[in-house]
Amino acid sequence: MGKLGAEDLKKLLSCIKKDSRVVIPPLPGFDSGVHLIDDKYLVVSTDPCIGVSEKWFGWLLIHYAASDLALFGAQPEFCTINLLGSPRTKPDTFYQIMGQVCKAAEELKMAIVTGHTGTYEDLSALIGVCTAYGMVDKERLITPSGARPGDYILCIKSIGLETVVNFALTHASLAERLFGVRQAQKLTELVYMQSCVKEALLLAKIQGVHAMHDTTEGGLTAALNELASASKVGFQIEFGKIPFHRDVQTLQEWFKLLNDQLLSMSSTGTILAAVSPEAKDQVERELHKNDINTSYIGVFTKKASRTLVKDGKERSFPKRANDPYERIMTGKSC
Repeated sequence: MGKLGAEDLKKLLSCIKKDSRVVIPPLPGFDSGVHLIDDKYLVVSTDPCIGVSEKWFGWLLIHYAASDLALFGAQPEFCTINLLGSPRTKPDTFYQIMGQVCKAAEELKMAIVTGHTGTYEDLSALIGVCTAYGMVDKERLITPSGARPGDYILCIKSIGLETVVNFALTHASLAERLFGVRQAQKLTELVYMQSCVKEALLLAKIQGVHAMHDTTEGGLTAALNELASASKVGFQIEFGKIPFHRDVQTLQEWFKLLNDQLLSMSSTGTILAAVSPEAKDQVERELHKNDINTSYIGVFTKKASRTLVKDGKERSFPKRANDPYERIMTGKSC
């Protein structure tokens, strides 16, 4: 599971020619691209949806791509939809998912422009692809390269939330054993937390929010390293301040996970942001006013080192993510 490594991705993208109209081309760590339209920027993002519950498939398909736009400060406005399945996929399945897509798009005031639907022999699973578009004023564009030394590292929502929720959906009986019946049921109702459109757009309005990134594949490890690399800064974070979801420890014990795997746990919907000291209080006020909890887990530094502090001891932050998502989704403890 997951993206190509940074070096392989750079090699993959090396054939793309520069174009003066493209402000932000495809880059490692950037989940959206940007090009110029008149005097504004058009932000574009595309994302697949595969291996998720049909009950939420269409909703997630819209929100995966829309979230990436919002993290760049752009209001999601338009999208295209591709739905692909095996020849065994029934039309009713496509109807159901497209109904979800339409409802989610309407809630975000997005217009569906075009798309494609088809069945293919080589496919065994349902696949959706959404490409989303949104405009943003030049001075309001936010990218992963904007973090500055001295910025606080803000974390919104908990690390591991996506993994815990999807585990409860995939392995209901085991989740009830591990978390308790009431908590397991509660988790299955939190899929909507895997969107960060609302939170990102709130942050984007605040002067002094310099960069944002979601913690999807590779979790906190991938997101922090990508922010630091893009911004050419270092960072120091405190393990004890990281807002792990309450049930992550249970998964850690059951699956015998290392702490580095917790740091890498896929957490779609969770945001990291670089916040200036001057903006810190305003960010807290705006988010709390909207019932969004905040956690400041460290700072970005001029020094290039990437440090994790745990129990008063410093160590190097992991360079590569070791995401246990696929292992957890098997439900096997060893």
